[in-house]
Amino acid sequence: MKDTTVLDTIRREFAFIKGNYAILVLSWILVDFAVELPATYYGLYVLKLGATETLLGVIGLSQFLALASMQFPGGYLADKYGRKWLISTMTFGVGISFVLFAIAPSWHFILVGAVLMGIFNSVYQPALSAMISDSLPPERRGMGFSIVMLISAASTTPAPAVAGLLRANLGLIEGMRVSYGIVIALFLMAAFFRLFFLKETVITSSKPRLNEIINSYPTALKESFSVWKKVPRSMLYLFLSFAVAIFGFSTINLFMVIYATKVILIDEVVWAFIGAFVPVTTIILAMPVGKLVDKVRRKIPILASMLIFGLALWIFVNGDLARVILSLILLGAGNVMLNAAFGALQTDLTPKDQRGKVSGFTNFANYIILASGSLLGGYLYEYISPQSPFMLAIATVVPSFLLTLILVKEPERREE
Repeated sequence: MKDTTVLDTIRREFAFIKGNYAILVLSWILVDFAVELPATYYGLYVLKLGATETLLGVIGLSQFLALASMQFPGGYLADKYGRKWLISTMTFGVGISFVLFAIAPSWHFILVGAVLMGIFNSVYQPALSAMISDSLPPERRGMGFSIVMLISAASTTPAPAVAGLLRANLGLIEGMRVSYGIVIALFLMAAFFRLFFLKETVITSSKPRLNEIINSYPTALKESFSVWKKVPRSMLYLFLSFAVAIFGFSTINLFMVIYATKVILIDEVVWAFIGAFVPVTTIILAMPVGKLVDKVRRKIPILASMLIFGLALWIFVNGDLARVILSLILLGAGNVMLNAAFGALQTDLTPKDQRGKVSGFTNFANYIILASGSLLGGYLYEYISPQSPFMLAIATVVPSFLLTLILVKEPERREE
């Protein structure tokens, strides 16, 4: 009798994992492992192909500008014509763009590949965010976004170790080329999976045409800006708070592996294995954090995550091997708390028919911020000091924390 009760409880807890949500989670297992595999040594790979730290920042700038470029029409078309066609077709494009990463004889190929990959991603990201939100009931949003992170963390945990083994056996360049070959194959698999199994959540009689992605830009731009008149003011403050945090992160994201291996002098293969602490922490905390987000106010985990990020970066920049491991564990904890709570609160605040446009606008702005932060981080790292971008990232915690604490109010009734 007891066993039956436990099984029934588990079934009730996870009954929402079905349909589109389940398909997206399964496809994420493929693409998250794929993306994380070459990410382990990405910065070192680009430097080896002839770039400098500043050029690495320029590549980051270009990629994030490309990611921002099509967010407005992507969000507009997702709300007007539906989510599935954008998600499926653009996943194919992302996979093919990684060919340039795999064959690159110089950093110039990485630059072109990063721009193409960014454009394809940019078109379908608002549709992807909207489809997730459409597929989760209000009382399970914290758990839903946490499970996305749990699954992605579980799939990415072995990626740094695989990257380390490829590095040890094939060297940096050949190991990265093999990694990108795996990326291409897994993205194409995910694209076919999404094409055949996703179900549309927006019912429309209109047939989408690819040329409308460009032609719709003026209308999409206007509607994406006007969307802020249709959502609560707290959604705007939440966006601003997250944007400040994103800027801080962007100044150091590309340079953590370089700082760890060149300044702290952690062995490159060792770095690949300790990088697994971030997804392992996510796996451990995803379920309890998801339940916490659904039980308490969404703001509490968001505020806690910001403080954790600041502490983690301070430990990292002043670290040795043991402190770097501790900082990565803290980063994993902060990441799962912020993403689960932010995703749930954004969905609570945004009506269903505006989610594509809200996602498009926030993604656009965040990628512009990421672009500028990457460029600034590269300049600070090369010309001021390796520590300076980390100090700037830590400083951004304060305004982000205060914006959320004072101005963001949770809704009395959560949007469906």
